[in-house]
Amino acid sequence: MMNWLSQIVSVSLFSLRTIPARKGAAITTAIGIAGVVAVFVGVLSIAEGFRAAMTVSGPQDVAIVLRAGADSEMTSGLTREETRLIADAPGIARTPEGAPFTSSELFVMVNLPKRSTGTDANVPMRGVGKEAMAVRSDFKILEGRNIELGKNEVIAGIGAARSFAGLDVGKKIHIGMIDWEVVGIFSGGGGSAESEIWTDSAVLQPAYNRQEGFQSVYAKLISPQDIDQFRGALESNPQLKVKAMLQSEWLSEQSTMLTGFIQGIGYFITGLMALGALFGALNTMYSAVAARTREIATLRALGFGASPIVLSVMFESLVLSLAGGAAGAAAAYFTLNGYQASTINWQSFSQIAFAFTVTPALLANAILWAAVIGVLGGLFPAIRAARLPIATALREI
Repeated sequence: MMNWLSQIVSVSLFSLRTIPARKGAAITTAIGIAGVVAVFVGVLSIAEGFRAAMTVSGPQDVAIVLRAGADSEMTSGLTREETRLIADAPGIARTPEGAPFTSSELFVMVNLPKRSTGTDANVPMRGVGKEAMAVRSDFKILEGRNIELGKNEVIAGIGAARSFAGLDVGKKIHIGMIDWEVVGIFSGGGGSAESEIWTDSAVLQPAYNRQEGFQSVYAKLISPQDIDQFRGALESNPQLKVKAMLQSEWLSEQSTMLTGFIQGIGYFITGLMALGALFGALNTMYSAVAARTREIATLRALGFGASPIVLSVMFESLVLSLAGGAAGAAAAYFTLNGYQASTINWQSFSQIAFAFTVTPALLANAILWAAVIGVLGGLFPAIRAARLPIATALREI
């Protein structure tokens, strides 16, 4: 056993020392695999970033209530009377005076130009009341101040302010024949709220002819475990036809379609590129075996077994692949991680601002892809090297 391991180490070190003699092909292979890994990490970092933008990092005790059957706030509708019935449901946290922590909200879509391209894009504008900030305990004004109720004032989420022109404190934007003054920038503990513009719902309703209509109710629960009691009370009330779920579950559901699509595209493109890189690795290793025919035959004649020869060729291929994979992963991380972008959420048809997110798991996956390419790329040349007839190969000397 020790002799077998010693043979593997000796032959593998010998193979690695000969790489400089074949540096052109070796570098080409490594670059090809680096490209595969960079594309893999780059595309999937979009999905990771979008998923992160649709995830709340703060309290998990906020529930959202929509009309039954609605798949987004855009398709939901609630009357003022229904919002009052929802606020009376059990499980909702209350102030010391007994007032429920609920926020009836209006959701409309407006057009604003992107900072990057100047083209118009759909931006969600939310009408809220003073309770909205209390319900979302992770709400925080980062710049300027909060809106004053009854005025044509807006505050912009930090993601929206970063992506869309005009959302700077002190500036005015023209929406729905009305000028709105931007008075603040806020953060909301992550989630899609940071891609929205907020204003007073009482001002937004007449501007969009919604009068007494709302589209959702956000409620702060006593604890996340109270969602079942809260949901059961609403669904069993014959005066209501609504559905309720935790905000975290709602955002996760909203991001499913786009993240799934991006991941599908990412794996498809990476698969095609990996196939090309695999052939590149095969070509490199076949060339390496052909160039070392005499050395391999001499090693076999000296008593080295076939399995150490096979493993040494595969080890060389694996080293080249891992070097390329590490270079590609590093390039993708340093150029893409944190890159700000926005895309449309097909389930709400609104723009969501997000940052490319290169996670450790994504990097590990990419390196694994590189390792698989390396092993497969070295396997067949390794078998060929082991099967070389010693006498035939030695006659080439």
